Amino acid sequence: MVMVKFLPVRGFIRKAKPILRRLLALAAIFLLILAGLGASQPTTPQTISQKVQVFTQGVEFDFVRWTLDALRLKLLDFSLGASKYLIPQERKQLVLSYLELVRQIKALEIDERQIYADPSVADPLAEAMPTHRKLEALYNERARIAPMAEAILESQVNTIANDLGLDLGGQAIPPVLYHSTPLPLLLVVSPRDVIRREADVSLVPELTVGQQVNLEEQVDQALDVSSLVVPIGGVGAYPTMVNETSNLEWLSEVVAHEWIHNFLTIRPLGMNYLKSPELRTMNETAASIAGKEIGRSILEKYYPEMVPPPAPASPASPTPAAEPPAFDFNTEMHTTRVNVDQLLAEGKIDEAEAYMEQRRQYFWENGYSIRKLNQAYFAFYGAYADEPLGPAGEDPVGAAVRALRAKSPSLAQFLFTISQMTSFEQLKQAVEDTG
Repeated sequence: MVMVKFLPVRGFIRKAKPILRRLLALAAIFLLILAGLGASQPTTPQTISQKVQVFTQGVEFDFVRWTLDALRLKLLDFSLGASKYLIPQERKQLVLSYLELVRQIKALEIDERQIYADPSVADPLAEAMPTHRKLEALYNERARIAPMAEAILESQVNTIANDLGLDLGGQAIPPVLYHSTPLPLLLVVSPRDVIRREADVSLVPELTVGQQVNLEEQVDQALDVSSLVVPIGGVGAYPTMVNETSNLEWLSEVVAHEWIHNFLTIRPLGMNYLKSPELRTMNETAASIAGKEIGRSILEKYYPEMVPPPAPASPASPTPAAEPPAFDFNTEMHTTRVNVDQLLAEGKIDEAEAYMEQRRQYFWENGYSIRKLNQAYFAFYGAYADEPLGPAGEDPVGAAVRALRAKSPSLAQFLFTISQMTSFEQLKQAVEDTG
């Protein structure tokens, strides 16, 4: 049982003032970011977004409701502040316990689905009941400790941001807030004759694969476009949305990645996210670079035993191999994108689409399960260009962002520089100036 201590009125007001100030700041930032989400909604009649939304009515994700629910949970956690009273080792152990809890839940959920899918099980409801009861107990435990685990990780990202010089008066701006939840799916739409993210609509996460395929086919046939429903790892709402996972390395990176989107949203680069494909790629690539660096810093500072080992060094000189080189996904995907771009530039749309299907089957044969490889696939994944090669192809934007980071003396300098940009021309000039 939680004991509540009643304070004198003056003492209560004095303690409440910092909380009220923070709540007002959070409310202002929430309204700004929510306005940004609203800006992506169609306003001009007969835009491609409006035409796509004819097919997505009834299955679109409700960001406003989700955000209000998440803020309610965060405000409750602020009022209790239970995680603040734990010593560092207890805070670390609570996060690790939460991750182990998530791992157990995901394993039992798989077991439960297997029972219902097994044709030899005569009464799956009865067979699955013990597993279901275990899950209910674990769900209750997750609901109890998840807010504290999230608050601890938020404070750790905030501390690393301060260490890196990304703070204002000791506070990351905006404050780091995230909530783990089933994430919406994203319907991405590209023209067929060029790879370009023309529209996207967030969908409820419950859509089955069959429903996703049916939606894509309806949109493609009606609008003569290329569409694809893709899963996502996070959303830069406020609080940010992060997929639930038991992988601390991935979780730290994505929490940091999505906070960087919030960081950029209140600066020119983020405010102009939708203005051009180049600005979108600059934004996503900067967030990917920073997310990886901050995520690794979190592990090094708070969970050093979980830092992944460095990649093995390449031999000084290549030695002849008896076997052919291993399949390299990024290299093969880069080749695919370059060839597709060339075919589309020549107006060979049907040939490009046939080639992408051949390549999809090639990836499948080498262990990569890609449901659909089309223009929309590249329009989405090509924006994340924090590493060379891959689905970005020969797009120069990602390379320029990586070059600016390499020439910047610190991550903070890189982020403050790129956050003020409103065009790809400014990025190219900044890279030349720092050369």
